[in-house]
Amino acid sequence: MPRPSSAEGVVVARVRPLSPAADAGLMAGDRLLSINGAWLRDSIDFHFRAGEETLRVELERDGRAARLTVHRREGRGLGLELLAPRPAEISTCANKCVFCFIHQLPKGMRRSLYVKDDDYRLSFLHGNYITLTDLGEEELRRIETQRLSPLYVSVHATDPELRHALLGSPRVKGDLLPRMRRLAGARIRMHCQIVLCPDLNDGAQLERSVRELADLHPGVATVAVVPVGLTAHRERLPRLRVHTPEEARRVVTTIEGWQCRFLPRLGTRFVFAADELYLHGGLEPPGARDYEGYPLLEDGVGLVRRFGDGFLRALRRVPQAVAPPRAVSVVTGEMFAPRLTALLEKVAVEGLSLTVSPVANEFFGGNIGVAGLLTGRDILIQLSRLPLGDLVLLPAVALRDSAGVFLDDLTPADLEARLGVRVVAVEPTPRALLKALIGKLPSR
Repeated sequence: MPRPSSAEGVVVARVRPLSPAADAGLMAGDRLLSINGAWLRDSIDFHFRAGEETLRVELERDGRAARLTVHRREGRGLGLELLAPRPAEISTCANKCVFCFIHQLPKGMRRSLYVKDDDYRLSFLHGNYITLTDLGEEELRRIETQRLSPLYVSVHATDPELRHALLGSPRVKGDLLPRMRRLAGARIRMHCQIVLCPDLNDGAQLERSVRELADLHPGVATVAVVPVGLTAHRERLPRLRVHTPEEARRVVTTIEGWQCRFLPRLGTRFVFAADELYLHGGLEPPGARDYEGYPLLEDGVGLVRRFGDGFLRALRRVPQAVAPPRAVSVVTGEMFAPRLTALLEKVAVEGLSLTVSPVANEFFGGNIGVAGLLTGRDILIQLSRLPLGDLVLLPAVALRDSAGVFLDDLTPADLEARLGVRVVAVEPTPRALLKALIGKLPSR
């Protein structure tokens, strides 16, 4: 069978010792081209083809062709990891959405931050949102054949003309709902997102979008409604505004009303408001049960509730004393700071002094107040004005890659050197935070 031009293979990043891949002689750096005669276009093809007990692999090593056979027992992993695709291998977005966050980034940041992906493979593998506008017939057939489910779809509006305008009036103008009906008919599950822009796709348009998406349930499993995020770097971009607190409250009330109607009809609340709408409106997020297992955490739906409930559960296991006494400053974004302050006030540990240090996002400006978009420079400048005590805890979600750097390429070590106090990045889990505050926790 001739090798298709799109079959570039996949590159091995690491091979675990004593694994089937190691026993067969596979090595890091090998480019795997085919498995059992089927050419590999990407990691999806690899995983789709690699389920057999015997794998006849064609590969390239140091520019030379080779063949290996991998044997493994049923249910046992191969013991290898693949390199992530390079930016040039990712399908990029041809749209110019009026609210696109990447268009609002300041200049001078590292190039990888400006990549706009619209790749259905990354949607399936990592939950990245795609618009479906650039999918050709070959890609649609592949999604159906390989059952690439679930997919994550940026909808924003189901009205064709409005959606086209929201996407920046791209050259390709295709109706969304027919494609979604086709995918739903092929039993592809979709999680949808609506970025809500006041005066554009709210009100009656939001009601229409949610209603028409609900008609595709269970193919459309959920809809997340998130408020538009605007930075201070919107030169020559469409004029948009953020929700007022009263508007945020109305959106939440409307969505909760829809949930009450959908639950008996669909067996799910179906549409969910992002935490930002609750926080901005000064509202208490719903209880854990209302989030139905938290399927939309990556959209910021339910993070506040899950963290708060988890923190209170973990707090029951905190010892009564800490030695030696110390003062700790906990950094977070402005949006979550009041909630975190209320939680930390419940940590009644003798000798432990806690202070929440909210950091305003001067780097991005606008209404950006989440911890994950804090920069090292903003943290450094604003903390340098404060008494910090013995330890500063940073949100690890603000570190953007394996090298542990902030969006502006500073590191926690840079901050530690400049602030003259120990700085530690902490994963965003209740147990991780409490462990960093008081030391080792009792086992569960």
